[in-house]
Amino acid sequence: MKTLVLGLGNPIVTDDGVGIEVAEGIGEASRDVVVEQTTEAGLALLDYLEGHDRVIIVDSIKTEKGTPGDLYRLGLADLHAATDLSCSHGMDLASAFKIGQDLGCRMPQSVSIYAIEVEDNSTFGEGCTDKLRRRIPFIVTEIVREEKL
Repeated sequence: MKTLVLGLGNPIVTDDGVGIEVAEGIGEASRDVVVEQTTEAGLALLDYLEGHDRVIIVDSIKTEKGTPGDLYRLGLADLHAATDLSCSHGMDLASAFKIGQDLGCRMPQSVSIYAIEVEDNSTFGEGCTDKLRRRIPFIVTEIVREEKL
């Protein structure tokens, strides 16, 4: 089974790069995966998703009540595809996935999405905040365990 771990985020915007750091950690912990990273979103993700049997996406999230380092597991069913697909600018992942299927792309049979609660996703700076950085090894271990990598 061809498994892709896709880290999303911007490595020069503090905690926004956590998806990339965690994806790299998963790659070090499990040699049976392909690790990619990108700042892209929407339809541009089809280039990464197509051709893989299984995809694990890791990204940051900022909610009102979360604590930095909280880990949320989602699936495509948890995301809601847009009903108006007339414009691709800013398209969400679920809509992009649906378009890929509709176009006949070889899309993954299994998609897991891990969102990591962040403290600061707006300040320019390389590396995560201390609170989040300390949680990264635990997060990597949890995803590897959960996904049986």
